[in-house]
Amino acid sequence: MKTHYYLGWFSNFFPKNLGRVLQEDITDRKSLVMISSNPFFYEEDGATERSWLDQAGILFDEYHLINYRLQKEEAQALIQDASVIFMLGGNTFRQNGFLKEYELSDLIKKSRAVVLGASAGAINMSAKWLCSKNLGYKVENRSVYEGIGLDDFSVLSHFDLENNIALVQRELSHLSEEMNIYVSNKDCAVRIKGDKTDIFGNVYLISHSNIHKLDETL
Repeated sequence: MKTHYYLGWFSNFFPKNLGRVLQEDITDRKSLVMISSNPFFYEEDGATERSWLDQAGILFDEYHLINYRLQKEEAQALIQDASVIFMLGGNTFRQNGFLKEYELSDLIKKSRAVVLGASAGAINMSAKWLCSKNLGYKVENRSVYEGIGLDDFSVLSHFDLENNIALVQRELSHLSEEMNIYVSNKDCAVRIKGDKTDIFGNVYLISHSNIHKLDETL
């Protein structure tokens, strides 16, 4: 059964309820494989995200970080053997390009591992995402990027939604005619487990240009 967590960013650690659910879902703890969003940057990369799992008591026998220090073949082998894959937060562009360059997306889709993504990582887990200066990207023109496509929706994660609801709704209106878009800020999560979708924290859904807040289920 597929299990995917689209996370925002956590101010401290996973809240108790979310940590409990993760404990239940992550039963195989042999290997945690983290995928960098800044693959040229090596120091402390993934330390924050790993600390969330550590604090929740979710420890692994092996820890691996995929970046440019590894050859493509090594990275692919780690993905195939992973118990949990964690798409790290940071630079959405660089992570997206790195996934393509190292040909990791299809392997992640085929993996039986639990897949987590925080902020940029969650965005790249989704089917498509909008790149726009109004959403914080340093670009002139709006464009839509292909993500891994673990699930058939889009994600805008770790964005100051509360103060920009009208802007976000307007900006994502066109894409929302094609697919649902989950939008969240900090301390939030969307869990996909099999055919069930669960919500933690303040998460909104934009569908066919309409936006509404979702009820928490975790």
